[in-house]
Amino acid sequence: IAVGTTTVRTLESWAKSGNIQGDTNIFITPGFQFEVVDMLVTNFHLPKSTLMMLVSALAGYEQVMSLYQQAIAHHYRFFSYGDSMLLERQR
Repeated sequence: IAVGTTTVRTLESWAKSGNIQGDTNIFITPGFQFEVVDMLVTNFHLPKSTLMMLVSALAGYEQVMSLYQQAIAHHYRFFSYGDSMLLERQR
């Protein structure tokens, strides 16, 4: 379980490169093959952002859109200090 999108990028970069330090150029979009992360705790991100692409790659676009519709209907808080969600990797 990764806490935060930066943690996802760090773990998946390590899994692909074996490097335990340094920069990464990993860009996670739908179709990405996850090697390490099965679940993610993260907040609700801005639509059309790279972070939305990352969570959609993990949990599936339709699932994420459904969660966002529920969040909007229940007046959840979005952005950096908003409510969070637990996502499971789509199989």
